[in-house]
Amino acid sequence: MRFLSRLFRRSKREMKIEESVETATEKTELEKLCSSTPKIYEALKEFLLLDPTRIDIDLGDAIENAKKFEKTGKTLSAASWYRIAGGLAIYKGDVKQVKKIFTRYAELTGKKLKILELTEEAVKAAQRYYKEYLGKSFKKST
Repeated sequence: MRFLSRLFRRSKREMKIEESVETATEKTELEKLCSSTPKIYEALKEFLLLDPTRIDIDLGDAIENAKKFEKTGKTLSAASWYRIAGGLAIYKGDVKQVKKIFTRYAELTGKKLKILELTEEAVKAAQRYYKEYLGKSFKKST
């Protein structure tokens, strides 16, 4: 019996390492930017594209793909394309498009999205994020 208890017992050293890993989490750039407004962070964290310059598809093409999948009855694929299109619309800074796209996404998925409640503020915060962290590449694309 003693043998088994020694075999499965955790050492004190393992416990200390686990504790230090939990406390060492660092805030992301988006969390730092939205530290004064946690509601906006909650709205953006799911949909903000951290580097949209790496996406090779245009906003219009993403919407077309979403509509095409929606017509064929593939709602999961359509929702995925609406999500991508919404992220691209946030990057472009088009509040109307963001609201329209995410409304359709919410209808397909049945989720209640915080970004629909705070669309203008979320897009403004995203634009600040892109200006600060993408720098020159953001200026060229807008």
